[in-house]
Amino acid sequence: MASRPVYIVCDITISEALNFWGVVRNMTSSDAVADDAEVDAFLDVIKQWLEKDVLPHVLEFEHADKYPTDMVEQMREFGLFGATIPEEYGGLGLSASSYAKIVEAISGVWISLTGVLNSHLMMAELIRRFGTDEQRNEMLPLLAAGEWRGGLALTEPDCGSDLQAIRTVARMEGDQYVINGTKTWITNAGNGNCLALLVKTDTEAQPRYKGMTLIVVRKSDGYVVPRQLSKMGYKGVDTVELVFDDVRVPANRVIGLEPGKGFQQTVGALELGRINIAARGVGVAAAALEASLSYSRQRHTMGKPIGEHQAIQLKLADMACRVTSSRLLVRNAAAAFDAGRRCDLEAGMAKLVASEAALANATDAMRIHGAYGYSTEGHIERYYRDAPLLCIGEGTNEIQRIVIARSLLAGDVQA
Repeated sequence: MASRPVYIVCDITISEALNFWGVVRNMTSSDAVADDAEVDAFLDVIKQWLEKDVLPHVLEFEHADKYPTDMVEQMREFGLFGATIPEEYGGLGLSASSYAKIVEAISGVWISLTGVLNSHLMMAELIRRFGTDEQRNEMLPLLAAGEWRGGLALTEPDCGSDLQAIRTVARMEGDQYVINGTKTWITNAGNGNCLALLVKTDTEAQPRYKGMTLIVVRKSDGYVVPRQLSKMGYKGVDTVELVFDDVRVPANRVIGLEPGKGFQQTVGALELGRINIAARGVGVAAAALEASLSYSRQRHTMGKPIGEHQAIQLKLADMACRVTSSRLLVRNAAAAFDAGRRCDLEAGMAKLVASEAALANATDAMRIHGAYGYSTEGHIERYYRDAPLLCIGEGTNEIQRIVIARSLLAGDVQA
């Protein structure tokens, strides 16, 4: 293995942290969980890095909407681009449960960094779960090392939650697919260099999902990034439009070499994505609570700390309940994923509750902090801008409610 550059993280270097993490062996993302003490110790190292090397610079990058190149490189050095990729392919082999703890910790400091990881690891999960042996052996080591920076290209200008309505088409010519279409709101596609792309390979298929296929495309194949999209929140991470104009890709890049399976494959990967979104929600909700508790002890009105006023106490109690309930739902969903069970219901519940908790806690934090919360000199207004995305991304919360209700009505789970 090539030598790694050394970055200082408090009293420990990233290289030393990686050596420490070497105690976690023989793990896969589906059936192995590191000892809790080992995971927590590694998590402590991540938290030290966040406190020293990330938090002091968040507002600078946030206000400039600047891609955090050095921070992303440090995450690569930690091995986080291979967080859930099995060790046999060069990854850390973390369970979803352990990965969720890391996502929560990072999101509590700056949620944008987790966006860089989530799309990348969803692409890796698609290849791990559905790819051929040859595809796994070729692609997963590159993704784990961060040499390939991946994403998942699903959304189109006229298509979001209704994935079957995509219009990007790939037609077969010899041993290649020729791709034409447009994607939008794609994370990691600007600074990244590869994507799992959802296309129509059979536009006449009925039902429509049978004509959908996932293909791995490289930036070197020739797709164009015409612009980066401006956003209310979720700053720093790149979110872009993509144009495919007769882009040619080898047919052996179809994930699993099975055209027509893309819809089902995508739904499977979204389970991990929704666990990630839910963990992000817990991170933001917990950060808003922590800031509000601190402010409630320091800020005085009418001769006493505002935390002694009942109106503030009611908000703090609700905020704490949201954090705890959301965290438990994330653990439940991650445990189901780690056990190899279908967990779209559990992941949907976790995503729904945790994202709404983040939005509600950010709103309550704004009210508790008053004018100071509204100021761009602090982090509260950032939580307030970041939280709404969690209610939209990886399937809107309205879709999550429909999925949950249909599962209940079908008897798939007891109320």
